[in-house]
Amino acid sequence: MPSPTLESFTAQAMDEGFDEILVREWDAHLRLDTHTHPFDVSAYVARGEYWLTVGDEVKHLQTGDFFRLARDVAHAELYGADGATVWVARAN
Repeated sequence: MPSPTLESFTAQAMDEGFDEILVREWDAHLRLDTHTHPFDVSAYVARGEYWLTVGDEVKHLQTGDFFRLARDVAHAELYGADGATVWVARAN
């Protein structure tokens, strides 16, 4: 499957009921301790890598990976040596 464009990611997310799209730039080696969000997330790693921890499960996400996270799910994030760019669709 070819890599999405921000435009195609946005269109798909809106079709799925997400109502806000953000492009997030994360610094190298940034660690976000366990937290939650009051919205559902559908996201695409456009550049870089990071580790998403939910409970005891750690997912290593890299450029080209998609992931979803339901609202109010506790998670932590650790970004790689080059930081990351993540396209984030939110459903409030």
